[in-house]
Amino acid sequence: MRPSPLLTRDIVLVGGGHTHALVLRKWGMRPLPSARLTLINPGPTAPYSGMLPGHIAGHYPRDALEIDLVRLARFAGARLILGAAEALDPDRREIVVGARRIGYDIASIDIGVTSQMPDLPGFAEHAVPAKPLEGLARRWQAFLDAAEAGHSAPQAAVIGGGVAGLELSMAMAHALRARGCTPQVTVIEAAAELPSPGRAGPRLRAALDRQGVTLRLGAPASEVTAQGVVLQTGETVPACFVAGAAGARPQGWLARTGLPTEDGYLRVGPDLRVEGRDDIFAAGDCAHLVHAPRPKAGVYAVRAAPVLHDNLRAAATGRARRAYRPQRDYLKLISLGEKAALAEKAGVAVEGRLLWRLKDRIDRKFMQKLRDLPEMTAEPAAEAAEPAEPLCAGCGSKLAPGALARATSALPAPLRDDVLSTPGDDAAVLRVGGARQVITTDHLRAFTEDPALLARIAAIHAMGDIWAMGARPQAALATVILPRMSERLQARTLDEILEAASTAFREAGAELAGGHSTMGAEMTLGFTVTGLTEGDPVTLAGARPGDALILTRPIGSGTLLAAEMRLRARGSDMEALWQAMATPQAEAAALLRDAHAMTDVTGFGLAGHLMAICTASGVGAEIDPEAIPLYPGAETLADQGIRSTIWEQNRAHAPVTGATGARGALLHDPQTSGGFLAALPEPEAAHLLPRLAAAGAPAHRIGRIVAAPPAVACVPGSAG
Repeated sequence: MRPSPLLTRDIVLVGGGHTHALVLRKWGMRPLPSARLTLINPGPTAPYSGMLPGHIAGHYPRDALEIDLVRLARFAGARLILGAAEALDPDRREIVVGARRIGYDIASIDIGVTSQMPDLPGFAEHAVPAKPLEGLARRWQAFLDAAEAGHSAPQAAVIGGGVAGLELSMAMAHALRARGCTPQVTVIEAAAELPSPGRAGPRLRAALDRQGVTLRLGAPASEVTAQGVVLQTGETVPACFVAGAAGARPQGWLARTGLPTEDGYLRVGPDLRVEGRDDIFAAGDCAHLVHAPRPKAGVYAVRAAPVLHDNLRAAATGRARRAYRPQRDYLKLISLGEKAALAEKAGVAVEGRLLWRLKDRIDRKFMQKLRDLPEMTAEPAAEAAEPAEPLCAGCGSKLAPGALARATSALPAPLRDDVLSTPGDDAAVLRVGGARQVITTDHLRAFTEDPALLARIAAIHAMGDIWAMGARPQAALATVILPRMSERLQARTLDEILEAASTAFREAGAELAGGHSTMGAEMTLGFTVTGLTEGDPVTLAGARPGDALILTRPIGSGTLLAAEMRLRARGSDMEALWQAMATPQAEAAALLRDAHAMTDVTGFGLAGHLMAICTASGVGAEIDPEAIPLYPGAETLADQGIRSTIWEQNRAHAPVTGATGARGALLHDPQTSGGFLAALPEPEAAHLLPRLAAAGAPAHRIGRIVAAPPAVACVPGSAG
């Protein structure tokens, strides 16, 4: 076996701006084996600003302007940490993300700017900044729907008469008109004249008139209220939707880093290094090019990407860096609301529908470049008889249930009278003095490069067996396998793992008491967990005919994880999945403590774990496929034929009569940190469902237990 490369450097990209998105793409085509690449971003996607006016106008769906950072990070082999950077300590070489501190050897910052107006009273409560774009797009669609339905007056105001503000106002007017409304859109500009480029000003004013946009010049805003924007004259411009575009400004935390800034923007030299630092770079709108000052525009961010990529590699390998020399001018294409655009360069301005088509082609080409990721050729497996599917991670990498069952059934019966286990139960049961203790062990092959996220999910996943047996987690020991890395990176990684795991166990009332570590080909985390129960544990046996079947969490995680490995899952769907898997289930388990039978749904899928209950209880089960909750995106991916590597064995081990289509396939999907499957009396189920929802664990009744030989069948309507 060829040894994995030794990781010696942490390169951390802060922000998913255009420059960093292109760096990730380029990095994925030629990774640096000795470097661990990390991307920190508040969300799984980043919007492309060039298409925002088109989206506001209704020309593009939201998906069209979203850069999927989950796919790009997977393609680049980078870990993705979802969270907003709040501080950077250049002396300790750490970036603060919420409660986490992410160490780095080389950092690059591309966090864009904000149009937030903290000094304008009422702005935070009644308005939305144009940048960052996520909030604007989401709130605009809600307002547009309300205006169309007649629940809100079609009144909008944009504070700021720069190009961005004018584009937004014309897009808003066009969208409202397309929804059958009579738009009342106003641009509020403090200056006496439009700050528009060159000869574009008169043409932009004519375009505003055509769209019916009112322009208020020399009218500084003094307050934003629920009724609209109050001007310094005391007059109120009525508006039910207010956007701020009055000049972008740097994010405030940059000035608190102690790094050199220019009006709050990081000062960088020709090689994009922050002045006075060999280990910090910056690009995009948050950077000020000291050697060649330029206005904030996406074209400069895009063209800086190859230079930043090369210089990050050079900084990690000790090679010479190259300079970024931005062009002096560029073609400005300005949307005019409808499918027309204005072009300006070198003092010449023209407009028309053909220019919209040109802008549309340029924007789509940029986005397509970040979506159509090149297929990288993997090294052929030695003497492989046929190409193998990539091995899934999480519970998708478990051994086949049939092989495992045959092996465990051959174990001798316990000779000790204090070992009370029943074969097939979720955890072993021990008698310790007068108490009952349960003990389980579980581990996960890494499905994310973020060790803290993996550690939290692995801890919650391991506690699932304890909770499923009605016990309370007590203590845990960790098993940590890390890929080859330097001692410094080992220390950073272990700190992240142990802090995240300890937090998860303490939230459940348990303690992480120690563990074992080693190096291997890839990261694998596991925990041995003990729990305590005063009464008899809840087991697989005990389900009775007439019992309702309750499921506390959606299924489909194995399909989503398999798709993400293949660059076929949506980033927003993955974020929803990660959040669910990282959510503890202690409250749900406590509410289900009196179930007749219960298990957590993990590697053998819903059908396999339900079959285990049926076998242990001597009953059959009927389930309604339409009543089973699914993770967003799972059904679509299953319909496309995406399967986890253990899926075929799961289906063979626990076939389901009447299972068809994508929902039928998902019955055998291996789950990681899955929900509880409980059998309990029908009246109790009806009573518990609203209580589970109130506890943050919205459960679903998916079927019933029947008097029949052990088997599972799909029966529409069986959920009641």
